Amino acid sequence: MAGAKVYSFKEVREHNERKDCWLIIAGKVYDVSPFMEEHPGGDEVLLACTGKDATADFNDIGHTATAKELMPQYCIGEVDASTIPSKHAYCVAPEDASAKPKPDTASEAAWLTVLQLAATLLLLVLAFALQRFAKSKTE
Repeated sequence: MAGAKVYSFKEVREHNERKDCWLIIAGKVYDVSPFMEEHPGGDEVLLACTGKDATADFNDIGHTATAKELMPQYCIGEVDASTIPSKHAYCVAPEDASAKPKPDTASEAAWLTVLQLAATLLLLVLAFALQRFAKSKTE
């Protein structure tokens, strides 16, 4: 696409409505506004892909050869790759010193063991008392 118009990411991102919808797919800019009503997945699918590089979305769908043949008629240029924001790497924030301290897991485990033993003992006592009560009623 020699001599194609080059758009900034910011400029492409501004075209995000049903009547004015541009997408970035594989470094090229597509004005899909005239295709909105014809798109088999509906216009919401296309609108969800605005404001970002939609290459992965396009490839994940598994478009047919016919769909790919339609693309050149909607291509209006290329995106300046240097204007596309880098993807954010997600990392876990370090613990804040003012954050609530984590409870001691050893003491929690000890309490859990005590509660389990107490519940078992209580069940045994109740079973024994019920047996004694039933014997006294039959005598």
